Amino acid sequence: MAQAQAGDTVKVHYTGTLDDGTVFDSSQDRDPIEFTLGQKQVIDGFDTAVTGMEVGETRSVSLTPDEAYGQPRDELVGTVDRDRLPEELTPEVGMFLQAQSPDGQVNDVKITDVSDDTITIDANHPLAGQNLHFDLTLVSIG
Repeated sequence: MAQAQAGDTVKVHYTGTLDDGTVFDSSQDRDPIEFTLGQKQVIDGFDTAVTGMEVGETRSVSLTPDEAYGQPRDELVGTVDRDRLPEELTPEVGMFLQAQSPDGQVNDVKITDVSDDTITIDANHPLAGQNLHFDLTLVSIG
């Protein structure tokens, strides 16, 4: 039977959990994720875990932060003057906003602190610094 290799387009069902067992994402109630191995379309550890699998095979893997979304980076945390926000917006800790970087890229940022004059935002991926666990099933190799 064929094994998934770099350059193959694959479809994979997955369930992702954190160390405490919390499910952070799953494809079980929707179509499997489709991507091309070796093309940096998914996190490195996920790509590596699928490589070598055969259709119908199931595999459980645990990824360190360095294999997933990396460690949180201090330079992705900053403060913004509240007067730069739309007047109708009432910022709250935990709220997500979209921010445009100087190069025009739009990123999701999380509000981590609110004061009278500023808000603190964090542009790190919400799963940065976390170990991730995946149950994978290779559905197809295209």
